[in-house]
Amino acid sequence: MAELAGLEDPKTRAVNEKHGDDHGVNLSKLRALARRLKTQQELACRLWETGDTAARLLAILICRPKAFERDELDVMLREARTPKVHDWLVNYVVKKSPHAEELRRAWSADPDPVVASAGWALTTERVAKKPEGLDLAGLLDVIEAEMKDAPDRLQWAMNHCLAQIGIEHPEHRARALDIGERLEVLKDYPTSPGCTSPFAPIWISEMVRRQRDK
Repeated sequence: MAELAGLEDPKTRAVNEKHGDDHGVNLSKLRALARRLKTQQELACRLWETGDTAARLLAILICRPKAFERDELDVMLREARTPKVHDWLVNYVVKKSPHAEELRRAWSADPDPVVASAGWALTTERVAKKPEGLDLAGLLDVIEAEMKDAPDRLQWAMNHCLAQIGIEHPEHRARALDIGERLEVLKDYPTSPGCTSPFAPIWISEMVRRQRDK
């Protein structure tokens, strides 16, 4: 904890706080510390229990994802209220867990929009890598009905799923593009030069073009 405190940088904290994250540790330095520590499940659990955001990010990097029980992951996700901890927990831990599919189904139906966004993130992973058994048309129905008025983080996750369906599944592409055009979610999102807009029609078209050009 003392070493993490020593990595704190006020400028980094100021930037992170604009995105809802309450830590000031440079992530490259955090990753270097994790590489030095290597995998330590017991230490990861103790770091998580501190409640400190930087400590929890480090915990995620040094834990063993498959060591967590389903209910442990559910509790951890509900405790992970800052965006970076939430995203890393889902992407670096839950996606590698044998409980990922069960949690995907449970979280997608959760009334808490932040928890539901994790369910959608796991669904997007399946859309891309293991779509067998998913009702893609049904997912588009839900996105069409609910994305426009969804809270920010849930809306972002649903939009990512919409784009992924359009990119990976040509038979649903026209509908995905149409939904994106009509709902106009993230249409005016500020995008840095060289980056692809998160507006689904632009995102889908650009990724499909890149796949064709390979």
